[in-house]
Amino acid sequence: MKKLLTIAGSDSCGGAGIQADIKTFSANGCYAMSVIAAVTAQNTKGVFAVQDIDPEIIGAEIDAIFTDIEVDGVKIGMVSNADSIRVIAERLRKYKPEKIVLDPVMVSKSGYDLLKPEAVRTLAEELVPLAYVITPNIPEAEIIADMRIVTREDVEEAAKRIKAMGARYVLIKGGHLAGEPSDVLYDGELFTTFPGKRIDTKNTHGTGCTLSSAIAANLAKGFSMEEAVRAAKAYVTIGIEHGIELGKGVGPTHHFYELYQKMGWEA
Repeated sequence: MKKLLTIAGSDSCGGAGIQADIKTFSANGCYAMSVIAAVTAQNTKGVFAVQDIDPEIIGAEIDAIFTDIEVDGVKIGMVSNADSIRVIAERLRKYKPEKIVLDPVMVSKSGYDLLKPEAVRTLAEELVPLAYVITPNIPEAEIIADMRIVTREDVEEAAKRIKAMGARYVLIKGGHLAGEPSDVLYDGELFTTFPGKRIDTKNTHGTGCTLSSAIAANLAKGFSMEEAVRAAKAYVTIGIEHGIELGKGVGPTHHFYELYQKMGWEA
């Protein structure tokens, strides 16, 4: 069984962050481990407070994993401040995991800043060069690439700019563009498009976390980059199609829908 580590924030309602990552790793046949970088108070209606974990504790969490357990892949999600980013980058440079998936979580669906604006440059300088693949959505890619994205040509230009920062692959998610959503993968030479479809549902909490974690799981299992993205998108699509009606706001995707079907449980 491949062993995956998520470095991210905790979501108290379980739909995104560490909790979504653990569910996704497990649903995709991997053993899940976690380094909690922040604790959030949130539910389906929004994020209400964030408490950053002391960077020394974050470093100690990472040390505890890597000095004892072989890590087959790392997913980085919400890391909200520059000091935390520097500690994470220092430890990853020390332990050198081969496959790092960076999901640059910046703003929640409710508009809460999950990455402090002054820490964006630190993320670009410290974590992007370590990433095997970085998976920003359109607003995140606009901030990292420092440009407006409206057209497919803009997506490609942003991907080139982010690739130049050192990531091996760039996957820009197209859900925020008009029309049917298509994700674009760039390897430094070729652009590969992954078509998607709009699903009529409000239950999309944690989709970005889930996609990046599924990609990490697939890479750990030996998939090529293109295969990893394609399989992850199929997994997330099923989860969105069968999203869970939870709370009074934006519900989560169903991370275990296929397992429920197999076991005959009510999904």
